[in-house]
Amino acid sequence: MVNEDEARDWNGETGRYWATHAEHYDAMLARLTPHLLDAAGIRPGDRVLDIGCGCGTTALLAAGRGARVLGADLSGPMLAVARERAAGRDGIRFDQADVQVHDFGAEVFDLALSRFGVMFFDDPLAAFTNVTRALRPGGRVAFLCWRELRENQHRALPLDVIGRYADTSGVTSPGPGMFSFARPEYLREVLTGAGLTGAGVDELREPVRLGADAASAADFLRHGAMFRAILARCPADTVERATAALTEALVPYQTPDGVWLESAAWLVTARKP
Repeated sequence: MVNEDEARDWNGETGRYWATHAEHYDAMLARLTPHLLDAAGIRPGDRVLDIGCGCGTTALLAAGRGARVLGADLSGPMLAVARERAAGRDGIRFDQADVQVHDFGAEVFDLALSRFGVMFFDDPLAAFTNVTRALRPGGRVAFLCWRELRENQHRALPLDVIGRYADTSGVTSPGPGMFSFARPEYLREVLTGAGLTGAGVDELREPVRLGADAASAADFLRHGAMFRAILARCPADTVERATAALTEALVPYQTPDGVWLESAAWLVTARKP
């Protein structure tokens, strides 16, 4: 694996946290996922590569539409959940693989899709060039990635609150991460450089569910990868005060159906000539 830092992270605490909270993340992204599936245009018999498949949600949904699916991810803990979820299902398998370098074969897949799994490549051009090679002529690409941090209330609001207690300056540093594909011109540059055409980069805004109530949402956020790393450098009493402030800040967004904040994503489509 050439994506060593990300492999270490997703096979460590970050991957274990996602695996443990797989259903929470699915509920969080529930209003975004259908847009991806509709854009992907999955047909019975399609061969599908799910990039950064995580705990297998989108792979299972694609298989439910009659596709034969290979889910690829760096994270062993998350793939263990995916395999457990898919037990007994035909037409679906999961490989631990670095999409930048893994040999998927040439002209194998009709579709490559991803739900927020493409932002963590150390070399995005290499990754998408490899994906293009694996697609059949006319094969499609469809994925979701996040727009700028400041357009994503579900990250910007907690960051501002925690920033009163801790140094948050490294959150948007260059390199792999949640917002690495935030700029549409960069997205198009990578896709075109990888040999894909007709790139569509469409704005998608949907609320995301962070928890059942303000306290559970604050706890979920503080232990997630972004804020865990920030708060790990703080004394225990500072963490407690930051968490209390975050809980208070989330109270106005609490509804009978949970805590909902706004999100902003790109829905990206392209095709291999």
